[in-house]
Amino acid sequence: MITGFMHLHSVLRWVVLALLIVTFIKAAIGMYKKPKDFASQAKLGLFTMIAMHIQLVIGLILLLNGHWAKYSLEGMKRFFMMEHTPMMILAIILGTLGYSLSKRANSVAAKYKMQVIFFGIALVLVFGMIPWPFMRNFSEVFGWI
Repeated sequence: MITGFMHLHSVLRWVVLALLIVTFIKAAIGMYKKPKDFASQAKLGLFTMIAMHIQLVIGLILLLNGHWAKYSLEGMKRFFMMEHTPMMILAIILGTLGYSLSKRANSVAAKYKMQVIFFGIALVLVFGMIPWPFMRNFSEVFGWI
């Protein structure tokens, strides 16, 4: 069952990353085009936030179970515990703020701006903290990841 959660967590990262990229790009375009409607962008932000929260729950199940450690190299264990987990939680908090603050903003321009700022920072954090496959090679060669 834990292996299934690991695979789900691995596949869902691509969904979250794709949703973050699309949400950020559409919000940036909307910020400059100044459209009158925000409804479709609000739904996109909601789907992004939901996917991020599902990913968090699955990740916390894996973290608290501890079986992920037997699949990781020694340097990757430090990465997961000290870097990946706190930064991903911070990214999810920022994504939640991006959705909530954009929903509460007064003008449509401010709504797009909130999404650009918060989902943009969340995108950078998620992109930087995903354990990409090439990181295993760095860990084996340099021993610092």
